[in-house]
Amino acid sequence: MAVTIKDVARVAGVSVATVTRALSTPEVVRPATRDRVREVAASLGYHPNRAARGLITGRTGNLGLLVPDLANPFFPGIVKGVQARAREADHAVFLADTDEDPAAEATLVRRLAKQVDGLVVCSPRMADAELRRLAGEVPMVLVYRRIPGIPSVTAGFLDGMRQAVGHLVALGHRRIAYVAGPKTSWANRERLRSLRAVVRTADVDLVEVGNVMPRFEGGVSAADRVLAASVTSVIAYNDLVAIGLLHRFAARGVPVPAGMSVLGFDDIPLAAMVHPALTTVALPQNRAGQAGVDLLLQLLDQPAPHTGPRRDQPAPHMGTHAGTRRELPTHLMVRGSTTSVH
Repeated sequence: MAVTIKDVARVAGVSVATVTRALSTPEVVRPATRDRVREVAASLGYHPNRAARGLITGRTGNLGLLVPDLANPFFPGIVKGVQARAREADHAVFLADTDEDPAAEATLVRRLAKQVDGLVVCSPRMADAELRRLAGEVPMVLVYRRIPGIPSVTAGFLDGMRQAVGHLVALGHRRIAYVAGPKTSWANRERLRSLRAVVRTADVDLVEVGNVMPRFEGGVSAADRVLAASVTSVIAYNDLVAIGLLHRFAARGVPVPAGMSVLGFDDIPLAAMVHPALTTVALPQNRAGQAGVDLLLQLLDQPAPHTGPRRDQPAPHMGTHAGTRRELPTHLMVRGSTTSVH
C-alpha cells in the first residue's frame, strides 16, 4: 500500500497541515519540525503528489528547457547539467528542440509557459525585443546569450580567444582565417568581436571567410575559401565546423596540421575522437546547465511584485538584482590539429 500524507503525520507526531507546509512551504515551519517531517517522509518513502502540491503552492514542479539543435553534440552536455540540478531540486524538465528557428522558439516558449514554472533557454536565435517580451510572460534564464535585465549564463569568450590566438602566434602563425557561424547567433557575434579585439594587439592578419551554418556541412563548404585565403591556420566558429574543415582538407590533400592548423570552439566529445584530434577552446556545458537552473530557481524564489512595472522598467520576471549574470571560464585544449609553421 502506498504511503500517504496521513502516515507521515502520524509517525512525525504532527498534523496533516503541518506536513503539507513542511514539504511545500518549509520557510513557514519551525526548523526542528520541518527537519523531523522530512526525515520521516524520506524513511517512509513518501513522495508528495505534484498536482496537489501545485494547488497549494501555485507551482507545477516543472522547468522548461529549449535548445536550438539536439543533433549538435554541444547541447546534450547542457541538457544533462539542467536535468541533474533540477532533479536535485525535485523538479522535472520538459525539453524542446527549436531547430534553429526563431519563430519556433517563440511558439514553444508560449506553449511551455502554461506547463512549467520557468524556462532555461539555450542559445536562442530570437531578437532581443522578442526575448524581452517573453521574459515578461514567464520566468526565464538565458544560457549562452546575454540581454541586460534577463538572468544569463555565458562563458569568457574574450579570454578563450586570447588563449586560441596566443597559441597560434606562439607556433609562428601570423595569418589566421576565421570561419564564422550564423549572423543571427549572439555567440558568433561575441566570438568575432573578441577575436577582432585580440588580433588588433597580436600582430596578426585576420581573414574572415564568411558565415556558415554551425554544422559539419558548414565547415566543408568553407574549406576551399580558407585554402584560397593563403593562411597557415584557421579558427572555426565551433567544433562541428572545424571537423567539416578537416574532412574537406583531407579530400583536397592538405595535411593537418603540417599544411594547415585547425582550431575549434566548444570541446564536444567528438573533438578528441577525430584524427588528428582537434585543438579547441573548451566551453562549460554541464556546468552551464547547472548554473542556468540555479539562476532560475533563484528567480522563482523572488517575491512577486504587487503592481505592474512601468514601461521603462524590466518586466516582473526579469532579473533586476546583482548575481543574475554568470560568466564561466574557458580553457584551451591543445591536441594534434595545430603545429608550428614550417
